[in-house]
Amino acid sequence: MSKGEATRQRIIAQSAPLFNQHGYSGCSLNDIMEATGLEKGGIYRHFESKEELAAEAFDFAWATASAFRNYGLGAIADPVDRLKQHIDRFGTRSTIAGGCPLLNTAVDSDDGNPILRERVFKALRDWQAMLRKIVEEGIAQGTINPHLDPEAVASHIIGSLEGGMVLSRIERNDTALRNARNHLETYLETQVRRVPDSEKMRSAKLPPRRNRK
Repeated sequence: MSKGEATRQRIIAQSAPLFNQHGYSGCSLNDIMEATGLEKGGIYRHFESKEELAAEAFDFAWATASAFRNYGLGAIADPVDRLKQHIDRFGTRSTIAGGCPLLNTAVDSDDGNPILRERVFKALRDWQAMLRKIVEEGIAQGTINPHLDPEAVASHIIGSLEGGMVLSRIERNDTALRNARNHLETYLETQVRRVPDSEKMRSAKLPPRRNRK
């Protein structure tokens, strides 16, 4: 990596928490200069505009958050357990100051920043595709209910997690996000995981439990 590219990557990494915490409008060039130790010319030598830097900073923040959430998933053989691990890591520890980059930037770009909005849309699609692939793999293996729509499962997981995070921010505690994760764990075990027919038959044959006096 050349010296110029190394400087460019350092600017992105040091700017990412600022944009994620304060948004595009709330993050000033002076903030970026202070964080990087560079003058205005030193920053714009590597980026054509603040908008370009913000887009690259979002990609960096999202890649960092996703890497944490997905770390070690490939070593988990069962697709449902893989989904549970991914969900459990969501919001348990902030890898980028400010929380979830997708949620923050989606709100920030909704006022008409097309470049940021496009990056957010791509990140969402990539997240949906990753979850959908896990569900499809489970269906192929026979460990996930074959009647489920993988796209719907992916959307339900994302919507529950991001919705729980919004409520937790408003309420300034993690109760809503914790409830969302608990709900999804129950959902995965009761509606997504496929129960083998032999186990269903065994459960059906069990005598009703008698109340002890």
